[in-house]
Amino acid sequence: MVMRLIALLMLAVALLGQPHGALAHKIFPATATVTFDGDNRYRIDIKTNVEALIAGIGSAHEDTDQSPQAERYKALRALSAEDLRAEFDGFSERWLDGVAVRFDGNRVSPRIVELIVPETGDVGRARISTIRIGGQVPDGAESFGWAYDKSYGSSVLRLVHAAKDEMTTAWLKDGAASDPIPLAGMVPRTVFETAVDYTVLGFTHILPFGLDHILFVLGLYLLSTRVKPLLVQVTAFTVAHTVTLALGLYGVVTISPDIVEPLIALSIVYVAVENILTPRLTVWRPFIVFAFGLLHGLGFAGVLQEIGLPRDDFVTGLIAFNVGVEFGQLATIAIAWFLTGLWFRERSWYRTGIVYPGSAGIALIGAYWTVERVFFA
Repeated sequence: MVMRLIALLMLAVALLGQPHGALAHKIFPATATVTFDGDNRYRIDIKTNVEALIAGIGSAHEDTDQSPQAERYKALRALSAEDLRAEFDGFSERWLDGVAVRFDGNRVSPRIVELIVPETGDVGRARISTIRIGGQVPDGAESFGWAYDKSYGSSVLRLVHAAKDEMTTAWLKDGAASDPIPLAGMVPRTVFETAVDYTVLGFTHILPFGLDHILFVLGLYLLSTRVKPLLVQVTAFTVAHTVTLALGLYGVVTISPDIVEPLIALSIVYVAVENILTPRLTVWRPFIVFAFGLLHGLGFAGVLQEIGLPRDDFVTGLIAFNVGVEFGQLATIAIAWFLTGLWFRERSWYRTGIVYPGSAGIALIGAYWTVERVFFA
């Protein structure tokens, strides 16, 4: 009962104390949206954290505070929009060297058309600017290609086709180049190809990139060495995040990441602390896990909203992503069981030697994230 009251109190703090906007220090992938006009010209709008680019904080650091260039980043973050544009002018040529735009496999040289920078605002929050580049489509060109330098991080490519009712999307990690994309329209992809792409995306969102989801699943695993408690919890979690993943993608439910992210951290704290307070599955825990699963589903939906789903294969992509998430969760549990349960679950000291310290560590990390995301994001 005490834990439930604490959870409700922290929930209220998270709901009431959160402003809207991007998380403070988190590095998000750049989003490149490609469009073509009637004069045979192309335009690419790249939404990205310009301060992080100039400071040299890339894919090696998920959080700007983890970088040796953190102070440089903070100084750039405090600049006015005009001053930041001036800083970028001196960096723009170097940045363009890392942007590969190709037609029919041949690299072209786009020019920077405009840099759209929001006003400074809260210097503790990340500022997402738009770098607009463009140029002339070569005569007779039939395909488009894109790559973003690995040092700049991952990118999400969105190419709007001439018909305006079709879009090709791609999630490109660590400098990976896109496949050639026909300019005349999308080449139909098989259901299998779409399913494989989004299954891999769902899996990697858990392993190795989804540390908060990994810790939550480990919290479920540590409650008991018996199969039934784990099965009940995982089933409740799976059903819940499947529901909100679908509702979030269809636009039925929309909640700011500034609310969802602290609550996901809070869910980690709850399950970890309850592992210490009780050795068995309580009556209320599956329902609480279900409620937290709804939040995690909204977090998953945010990933797919960034990348986009192909219109013709929306359901296939949605199901495949969810399957990938499940594989990632099962892999997490399998690894944990191999390292601990297989060898030590029958030992008298299993709870005091593994469950208690493991759960305490998970709870501390979750508590830190909760405070950070509520008060310092």
